Amino acid sequence: MSDWRIYRGAGVPHEGVRELPEPPPWRDFTGAGTGPDSPGGASGDDPEGADTARRLGARRRLVESLHPRPEEVEAVNAALYLRRPLLVTGNPGTGKSTLAHAVAHELGLGRVLRWPIVSRTTLQDGLYHYDAIGRLQDVQLDRAVAGDSSTPPARPPIGSYLRLGPLGTALLPARPAEPDRAPLPRVLLVDELDKSDIDLPSDLLNVLEDGEFTIPELERIADREPVAEVLTADGEKVRIEGGRVRCTVFPFIVLTSNGERDFPAALLRRCIQLDLKPPGDEQLAAMVSAHLGEEALEEGAELVQRFLRRQPGQVIATDQLLNALFLTQRTSGVERVTRDRLAEMLLRPLDRPR
Repeated sequence: MSDWRIYRGAGVPHEGVRELPEPPPWRDFTGAGTGPDSPGGASGDDPEGADTARRLGARRRLVESLHPRPEEVEAVNAALYLRRPLLVTGNPGTGKSTLAHAVAHELGLGRVLRWPIVSRTTLQDGLYHYDAIGRLQDVQLDRAVAGDSSTPPARPPIGSYLRLGPLGTALLPARPAEPDRAPLPRVLLVDELDKSDIDLPSDLLNVLEDGEFTIPELERIADREPVAEVLTADGEKVRIEGGRVRCTVFPFIVLTSNGERDFPAALLRRCIQLDLKPPGDEQLAAMVSAHLGEEALEEGAELVQRFLRRQPGQVIATDQLLNALFLTQRTSGVERVTRDRLAEMLLRPLDRPR
């Protein structure tokens, strides 16, 4: 009987961690899982391709692996046509975030900008960050170095201390990917909006309606410095005129929610709403094949059926199933009771009381 354990709890140091196998494809951050057959055909040097492969599966093209329902396709197209955000609600693990990556991949819209929301997130976090303290420290340091010199130290450009957030970057004027072609929208994923404080959904209203925002720190000096060069969330430098950012092509924005709270009607009317159901038989089989291959679907048929036969209303995420399939495959040489115990641990319902 093989021992699959790396950590044995014996308290004796050893180098067993060097025998740790390759990670699951969706937890591979080296990009090694990407290639010609992965989504986008990206190489391991392409972080965009690596992220897409983790999200959509490294073994299959998107058209073979997603199988979205008609209502999902219709909601995405409605949001594209109307230039409105798509508010996607569903249980954890139903593929809400993956939908943004799927659209970006199929339409060739580049890297998905991700804005993860927590209870302390404010609108400005998504628009831009100004490092006022860093600028003040640099000015003081330059003065100290200059000493009694009659030549005043050069003032650092204010743009060096500004960086656009994911939402601010998505609202930049779009640039055509090719000459004589229409510019393309960016894709922005606003992840878990229901985790925000009570004000953020309302604070988003004007920005989502107008497609623009201002940077007061740049507006104040626009008469002296009409153009400032700042960093984007992608790490690129862009020029901003007059302290105002205004989109020319409204981005494709996906707002996700686990349904843990209600949103104001003013936000809901500005969004296309989609309730994402858990994956069905066909979708689940495609997801497993995309991430782990056809053999995993056959060998893990019992676990797949257990997932599909879960009680109505019981919350078990799809990635829990993928974790269980991956680990039980890697422990095929151990006794059945151990494998069952691992599957039970990994497939624990998220709504089960502790």
